[in-house]
Amino acid sequence: MTAPPAAAPRLLARPPASHRRDALAAHLERHGPLPSPSPHALVAAVEAAGLRGRGGAGFPTATKLRAVRGRRRTVVANGAEGEPASQKDAALLACSPHLVLDGLALVADALGATDAVLAVPDATGLRRHLAGRTDRVPVRVVEVPDRYVASQETALVRFLHGGPALPLPTRRTAAGTLVDNVETLAHLALIARNGPDWFRSVGHPELPGTLLVTAGGAVAAPGVVEVPAGTAVRAALDLAGGPTEPVQAVLSGGYGGAWLPAAAVDTPLDHAALRAAGSTLGVPVLLALPARACGLTQTAHLLQFLAGQSAGQCGPCRFGLRDVAGDLTLIAAAAPDAHPAHDRVRRRLDLVTGRGACALPDGAARLAHSALRVFGDDLHRHLTGRPCRGAAAAPLFPGLRR
Repeated sequence: MTAPPAAAPRLLARPPASHRRDALAAHLERHGPLPSPSPHALVAAVEAAGLRGRGGAGFPTATKLRAVRGRRRTVVANGAEGEPASQKDAALLACSPHLVLDGLALVADALGATDAVLAVPDATGLRRHLAGRTDRVPVRVVEVPDRYVASQETALVRFLHGGPALPLPTRRTAAGTLVDNVETLAHLALIARNGPDWFRSVGHPELPGTLLVTAGGAVAAPGVVEVPAGTAVRAALDLAGGPTEPVQAVLSGGYGGAWLPAAAVDTPLDHAALRAAGSTLGVPVLLALPARACGLTQTAHLLQFLAGQSAGQCGPCRFGLRDVAGDLTLIAAAAPDAHPAHDRVRRRLDLVTGRGACALPDGAARLAHSALRVFGDDLHRHLTGRPCRGAAAAPLFPGLRR
């Protein structure tokens, strides 16, 4: 059963393809003036709304704000978007930058911050939107290296403190800095204006509101769509023009996500439902894999990319991902030693999981596990020397090289 049609756009009130950013006056005309709730009232409204982070982890935003209140000097709007397949943050900043800046201002005031940062890979045209704003804390726009791990929270904080844009060797964020995804902050600004009931009027009970989803692969109109959380995967792909050819699987959650078989495309876009289906919401990305492609080969390309993005700071990532990618490449090619590679890759995935300094090894392991499960029939043929017709095909998805 598919979800109801998408609600009217909330964040993308104008198509992002126009590449025209809202002027402040037009923004205020559309959304009204930004209220000034007390810190307690803002956190209470966000909690009642059930807002969860839109950066991938889905952590309750009110819990995060309450935990750090009064102890944060810097608030960061994370629009670095290191995931090559995702375009949602760029689309939001192209369409409604002032919603993001409003959310950043509200959180900075609530936490008593003295520094506000908008972190993006490309600041072209963004700084001009700061003119005319009267926020208590002026916003700095900082360009972050366009690399997969650079958008990870500790990597971003490390970069803002003068270090390399690489994850910290521990999962603990540097003291004094709060990081929220730009989409989360834009939703927060709308909640402050319209209230929790309005926010909950669409979406899923456990994940209220809308989601910005990047749809790609074998669809007619790849790009970003805004859908109520809980919308079926199939319905979201239909909003991107629908499949252009038969689809065998959909990659959900980006390159560190997991494959969802075509038979499960009516799964709702929420954390619990996708997890129960063996996949993940993660960064909301849906990549439709055509039936003509070899899922093992395309996964090997993805793993090679992830291995190449390693910060090189811990063994599971530096060596484990490289070896896992090599094993799956041998399997995809139906090499003579594919059987030993299959045995090795399963052992190595267990060794990699949960042992990295950041989530990169876990995401790669999740992707590999899902490929071995979803493409099980193909795996058997490859191991018996009968590879798919697409076994030697080039990468189909963005940011990958052969």
